[in-house]
Amino acid sequence: MIKPWSVLCMTLFIPLALSQQIYDVWATTWDRTQLFTYTNLSPNPVSFVSPSTAGQADIAVNDGAVFQDMAGFGATLTDSSALILNNLKANACSCIQNQNSATYWSILNTLFDPTDGANAAGLSYLRVPLGASDFSASVYSFDDVSGDTAFNHFDINRAPSYLFSVTRDIQSINPYLRVHLVPWSPPAWMKDGGTMNGGSLQSQYTGIYANYLLKCLQGFENHGISTYAISIQNEPENSNPTYPTCVMNAGQEAQIGTALRSLMDANGFSGVRIVGYEHNWDDAGGYPVQLMQDAPNAFAGVAFHCYEGNYTQQNAFRSAFPNKEIYFTECSGVYGSDWWQDIKWYMSNIFIGSVSYGSMSGLMWSLALDGQGNPKLPGTDSCSPSCRPVVTISSDGTYTFHQEFYSMAQASKAILPRDVNGPWGQRIGVSVGSGLAADLQVTAFVTGRTSSSDWRRYSLVVMNWADTQNGAWNPTPIRTTIDFRGMQATYTFPVGVTTLWWYAP
Repeated sequence: MIKPWSVLCMTLFIPLALSQQIYDVWATTWDRTQLFTYTNLSPNPVSFVSPSTAGQADIAVNDGAVFQDMAGFGATLTDSSALILNNLKANACSCIQNQNSATYWSILNTLFDPTDGANAAGLSYLRVPLGASDFSASVYSFDDVSGDTAFNHFDINRAPSYLFSVTRDIQSINPYLRVHLVPWSPPAWMKDGGTMNGGSLQSQYTGIYANYLLKCLQGFENHGISTYAISIQNEPENSNPTYPTCVMNAGQEAQIGTALRSLMDANGFSGVRIVGYEHNWDDAGGYPVQLMQDAPNAFAGVAFHCYEGNYTQQNAFRSAFPNKEIYFTECSGVYGSDWWQDIKWYMSNIFIGSVSYGSMSGLMWSLALDGQGNPKLPGTDSCSPSCRPVVTISSDGTYTFHQEFYSMAQASKAILPRDVNGPWGQRIGVSVGSGLAADLQVTAFVTGRTSSSDWRRYSLVVMNWADTQNGAWNPTPIRTTIDFRGMQATYTFPVGVTTLWWYAP
């Protein structure tokens, strides 16, 4: 005889088990037969059931281990990127203006729309140079009048107007957009060589430069652009005489950061982060650690680039300062490289690798350029061979999303808020076992809900890179079990990148 309390227990248990099902899958495959392609598995979802034998690989999700909040994925909107995009919107030829304007909005929506269920990447982190970079029409700062320490001639509108308008357009699509301002160089008159191209900041301008950066924040605010973070100097260990750069040691950056933090707190920017370093992995245990030792209260954390070292070196910083934030903010591919090999590298090193070592973000370099990687600053030797952007846009309005887009889109989809203005994804514990464990790279996230009665979303980003066997090309799908809270689901991952999720209380 079944007792009434047994019936109640069964009634409560059955919906719980049935509701933990995988319906939503996004995939990008090695052969491009799927390109950030959405599949709804209804009416045959993958259910979590009582566990049995492990698959060829076995993913174990540990939602009891919760790590960093995610801030988003994205790229840098240089002057050149903004120009390329703006040319679509404001094409002077009336016969194609409407068509190109529609293309402009289509590209921005595909890149940045964070709406749950949208066929879009929902990129949410945008780096913006302060003044000229290697992708500007000319070298400029916001005050090029020598000795103007009172900044009577400071003018934020020395940046091209389309830099602000395109940023605002992106914000209109993605209200969560996090804008991170980064200078490539202080004004030339503050530097030892009298030029923005190469050299270093003279020590007598440390406090003056902090005021300059405050005015930059105020200038962007006056253009209707809220700032999430600001950095002191892009790549402070790099001096290149062919484009704006500046060598700045950790002690000097710490002094500027301390002064800027006080100015920001006193002028309505207490909620804006200062992010330090902005350079390569290889010095993760050096410069960034010294920076936090010298100015622990000024900096929220540090940012890394990919050009030297590897993502595991982030651990040198994370171990020294486990409560500081880590961002990954720049890496670039080049035209002519292999599509699938690039995706494997990006996922294993940045969008899975760097994230697994604490990064809250993952950004590529240029958002948009033309098919030759232009326009660049005249005379620069930067990006040789030509850097490939997230999206190439040709003068006739045609465009191509590259491997950078598809890699980021797969990762971004897993961390976006499920509810309007809801929580972002947090990384949670995950491990891979069984015989083909080495063929999968995995990250896992949990996304909270605005209502406590709504079930949380649990997401996996899985790369199957089993494309060769015994040295021969042989892309092999992997039948994988997914373990979650004592239950098990089974899914076969194609060679490529797959993002999927389910809900649980």
